[in-house]
Amino acid sequence: MTLTLQSSASFINFKETKGVKAPDEFLGMVSFAQAKPSCRLVAKSSMQEAQLSHERIMEVKKIEKREKLHELPANHSNRSTRVPVFVMLPLDTMTMGGNLNRPRAMNASLMALKSSGAEGVMVDAWWGLVEKDGPLKYNWEGYAELVKMCQEHGLKLQVVMSFHQCGGNVGDSCSIPLPPWVLEEISKNPDLVYTDRSGRRNPEYLSLGCDMLPVLKGRTPIQVYTDYMRSFRERFNEYLGNVIVEIQVGMGPCGELRYPAYPESNGTWRFPGIGEFQCYDKYMGASLAAVAKAAGKDDWGQGGPHDSGKYNQFPEDTGFFQRDGTWNSEYGQFFLEWYSGKLLEHGDRILAAGESIYQGTGAKLSGKVAGIHWHYNTRSHAAELTSGYYNTRHRDGYLPIARMLAKHGAVLNFTCMEMRDGEQPQSANCSPEGLVRQVKTAARTAEVELAGENALERYDGGAFSQVLATSMSDSGNGLSAFTFLRMNKRLFEPENWRNLVQFVKSMSEGGRNASLPECDSSRTDLYVRFIKESHSKKATEVAVV
Repeated sequence: MTLTLQSSASFINFKETKGVKAPDEFLGMVSFAQAKPSCRLVAKSSMQEAQLSHERIMEVKKIEKREKLHELPANHSNRSTRVPVFVMLPLDTMTMGGNLNRPRAMNASLMALKSSGAEGVMVDAWWGLVEKDGPLKYNWEGYAELVKMCQEHGLKLQVVMSFHQCGGNVGDSCSIPLPPWVLEEISKNPDLVYTDRSGRRNPEYLSLGCDMLPVLKGRTPIQVYTDYMRSFRERFNEYLGNVIVEIQVGMGPCGELRYPAYPESNGTWRFPGIGEFQCYDKYMGASLAAVAKAAGKDDWGQGGPHDSGKYNQFPEDTGFFQRDGTWNSEYGQFFLEWYSGKLLEHGDRILAAGESIYQGTGAKLSGKVAGIHWHYNTRSHAAELTSGYYNTRHRDGYLPIARMLAKHGAVLNFTCMEMRDGEQPQSANCSPEGLVRQVKTAARTAEVELAGENALERYDGGAFSQVLATSMSDSGNGLSAFTFLRMNKRLFEPENWRNLVQFVKSMSEGGRNASLPECDSSRTDLYVRFIKESHSKKATEVAVV
């Protein structure tokens, strides 16, 4: 079967480019039927130049004028129910040298995404690539090429300030470590990274315990993150608010505000293990000792709970997390308040820096919170506790996070929107649906904007339907945007692509459109259909990442 995209407004015609079909130049193929349209997009080098006829321009202007005259008043318009969809770009969108990876393939992919109705794309701005050559030496050139490419295609861009390592977690398909000069400092002082009870160091992200200490060649980590974000603003100031519409500030592993309590690298953790507390570097230890001393409980400051178990245990296997365990004792409450409080302080510091830099640019600020849904139906919520979310049967751990984000005018970006309770193993006591409901309630209470992502790569209709169900709400706590994970060759497989287009269409219409008809009535007149290769028209193959 071949996927064919056709539009009465624009057909796509690509000139043959030497090398575009080389195996290392693409990960998938999309075919566009050739025709003689009134409007053509012709590929030239790595960018496309739109050639619109005068008649077509006048026709579009007439339509826009007519629509404006008949537009509903703001309070009666259904625009507020529209949920724009963004698509995450591959993790290796940039090469290790800081250049745009496979620009021709990326260009064709962006063109296809625009035709699908997607609002835009999301990309990681890797600290390990941009500031690779030394402190304050930034290389944004690859990202500059991507920004211009998005602008030409009319796509918006969400940029993640990725201060974490790529590699070692779910879905990580490449390895991008922290900057070499940072790794050099870590080798001299291993306590700069998170450490578990057994002394295992995690190089994914710098420990929040040293946030305010000048441990990076005279600068504090917060100063380093601030300088990085300021450099981005200076380099892309003219695009902020129009092309670049959101800056997501990374605050931990995977860019999420959490501790690396469940690292998959080297088989350390496996789902649905409870994970382990990450508070054993000397900086976190000093903080705990000081707080315990101030509370008159010196013995509580000698480390984390001794009975909290190992990464792959279940709550009932431990003294701390079991039904009536230590988590609910005076000591447990003291420790968990300190542990989760340090995480909130960390997020507050970084978002304050981000707010001071991007305020007034027109770009939204956002922060990502992990969807830790396993053991959610137990009293202690063990996996959430080790990750830094003090959420239990008796305590709401997401409202403080939502209020912290609201304080800085940041969007709360939450994952696992695609998951259903019935898909999870009963033994893990999962409830992604219950977790999403709780976070939506917290966001509404804190009056913070809520956006969503899928936690795992899913392309099936069931996952898309679940996102549609959670994205809308009559009580005013639906999603403001959704970012789909992720663009790769699987996305452009016929069935997956059809599901995505239907999903984008439904999200744009407030979730009311259950399926995309063969002929779309929107302005682009886009329709998607499947035809047998033996009956297909002669098509030009377009390489896509």
